[in-house]
Amino acid sequence: MCLAIPARVVELLPGMRAIVDLSGVRKDVSIDLVDDAQVGDYVIIHVGYAIGKIDPEEAERTLALFAELAQSEAQP
Repeated sequence: MCLAIPARVVELLPGMRAIVDLSGVRKDVSIDLVDDAQVGDYVIIHVGYAIGKIDPEEAERTLALFAELAQSEAQP
């Protein structure tokens, strides 16, 4: 099974790289596959690569579902 996670682009770097925010964790990823990514865009991240853009509202819904899942797993 593959999992891709929505993340917000917070900084563009040289060499088709970007810093993204994954729920407070910042990560350097490749944006070779999403060459029009801009700061503020949400992208789908899979194994260190942005593989596509996602609508901000859809990204927020997805992140909320991940947070709900994590919270339910933390409860005894």
